[in-house]
Amino acid sequence: MRGGRGPARSAAATPRGLANPCRRHYVQGMDWQAPAVVLDARPFGEGDALAAVMTAEHGLHRGLARGGASRSGAAVWQAGNLLQVRWVARLSDQLGSFSGEMIHPGAAHAMDDALALAMLSAACAVAEGVLPEREPHPRAFEALVGLIANIPRGADMLTDLVRWEALLLADLGYGLDLEQCAVTGERAGLAFVSPRTGRAVTAAASGLWKDRLLPLPGFMVGANTAGPADWRDGLRLTGHFLARDAFGHLHRGLPQARLMLYDRVAAMAQDAESAAERPAAVPGEE
Repeated sequence: MRGGRGPARSAAATPRGLANPCRRHYVQGMDWQAPAVVLDARPFGEGDALAAVMTAEHGLHRGLARGGASRSGAAVWQAGNLLQVRWVARLSDQLGSFSGEMIHPGAAHAMDDALALAMLSAACAVAEGVLPEREPHPRAFEALVGLIANIPRGADMLTDLVRWEALLLADLGYGLDLEQCAVTGERAGLAFVSPRTGRAVTAAASGLWKDRLLPLPGFMVGANTAGPADWRDGLRLTGHFLARDAFGHLHRGLPQARLMLYDRVAAMAQDAESAAERPAAVPGEE
């Protein structure tokens, strides 16, 4: 496994009521309550759902959501919602059952924006697909809650999504080394990442290997601005290591929702680049 510190957490503000969600929990025997992000819920039987949630203390946890597929319950058990969840089972290794009350309707807040919904779907699918069951990852949980809370801001949150994926990689033991150039040791001018080692390289040191390296967007190393091309490159970077290491070791591919998000952002970047290449219109000309 590669070591390395994850990127700094986003400074995006978390709305009141969602701050420090990790503190609101208790555990007693095979009965616990905690704030949880719904990652997936699929109909099971008559009106129930098999749900996967993420909490700070319990990580990825699955259970049977009673009434989770009913007319009233389906709106609650949607991927991206933050719930106060209770899990009950007779034995620790049983599936157990969930009940939940809404804290923040993340899915509803993203529903009117196709890009926001794509980001939400991708983040939930990645977390559900790659996290080990019942293994706590409080940093990744806290960052995911912040991402969901601010996702209605739209495209700007792609920066936070890429940083969250990099943090998730670090938590799983596949952290990128973006501190200094692997060749020269310089800390300034980092522009690429080795797809083999995950270590950063400056533009000057890339040499003949430039075309084989992954572009490193500036916002991953401290820049305050980003655009469609940066978001595309960031998703390509984290996607490469998620696919090769995190999902690859599970013999799975990236989730379809994550692939579709990359395609959407790549199209945005292409449109922006095409617009920049068009000659400016001359006043008076048709």
